[in-house]
Amino acid sequence: MAKIDSLEKETREFKTIAQDLKDLVTQLTSRVAALEKGSPAPAVCPTKQVCPSAPTAAKTEPAKKETEEDEEDFELFDDEEDEEEKERIKQERVKAYEARKANKPVLIAKSNIILDVKPWNDETDMAKLEECVRSVEMDGLLWGNSKFVPLAYGIKKLQISCVVEDDKVSTDDLEEKICAFEDYIQSMDIAAFNKI
Repeated sequence: MAKIDSLEKETREFKTIAQDLKDLVTQLTSRVAALEKGSPAPAVCPTKQVCPSAPTAAKTEPAKKETEEDEEDFELFDDEEDEEEKERIKQERVKAYEARKANKPVLIAKSNIILDVKPWNDETDMAKLEECVRSVEMDGLLWGNSKFVPLAYGIKKLQISCVVEDDKVSTDDLEEKICAFEDYIQSMDIAAFNKI
């Protein structure tokens, strides 16, 4: 029986605590709603009393008078002169931005490409093949290092690097011009393509 009595006592205490919490949540909800509407709500302490730190009505009255005076000074529509001034400032800023943009150097997009150029057979003159590849000239194309890499059955391929400006040189055009040397070149592949 003593256990039942102690459990009933704890249950009653929990119910009062739960009710206090429920009341507090209700008060906080109403305060938040009042704040969202713009009217100040009194601060509520957990003991259901107005907190001493909360502003009183007497303290808020001068603030109300100040806001009313501010509203009287506020004009709903700006003068035309103000609009003209704003437009003039806007035009000056646009001109300054365009001047800065014009003076800024244009970035040129470049790519580093490594090409694998394959000959027809092991009897192909690789020096002549490289000479043919390097003879391809285009605006925005710069040839780099090259080497001969063993492929199979004694056949070597030419691996050559180049730097191209993306706007000026197309890989399709480059391949077409290199493969035009049909006597020496069987095919061309792109081994690596990296933006710089």
